[in-house]
Amino acid sequence: MTEAAEAAVDLDRDGFVRQLVSQLAATLEDVVGLEGAAGYISVVGAAMGRDIDARYKLALGTDRLDRRQVADVLVDLKRRIHGDFYVVEEDEIRIVFGNRACPFGDRVVGRPSLCMMTSNVFGYIAAENQGYARIELTETIARGHAGCRVVVHLVPEDDPDPDAREYFGPPADER
Repeated sequence: MTEAAEAAVDLDRDGFVRQLVSQLAATLEDVVGLEGAAGYISVVGAAMGRDIDARYKLALGTDRLDRRQVADVLVDLKRRIHGDFYVVEEDEIRIVFGNRACPFGDRVVGRPSLCMMTSNVFGYIAAENQGYARIELTETIARGHAGCRVVVHLVPEDDPDPDAREYFGPPADER
């Protein structure tokens, strides 16, 4: 008889946590619906965004990230958690990101509420440092696309996409 420690069981901490998060999202979506689940996950994402923003500012020795640093931080944080984000384009109006791999792995497929983590973390960090951010998740792996496309708008518009989420940071004189 094989010992449990020698059994070919595909289980490690990373996979366990991904499955846990996916199951939590699935349960929330089933119990309170997609919008409700997205709301709960947004609260967690905002708290994580606040923490991650503070960590990067401390490590970089600054109290405010410029636009290029925001883009660099967002790519780097996703890299550290096994995402594969990259900048498609960047200017003073917006930063467009592509992504080839979700940090949640294949567990994200069919769980679009988990995309609120990206929306809120990106939104919080961009708005906190640039004063404003509107996040559009135009393509997501969760919704069945091959990759993600995330647009971080840095300037408010009169008629924004109703599916986009807006984030507001401190005024320029307080940043």
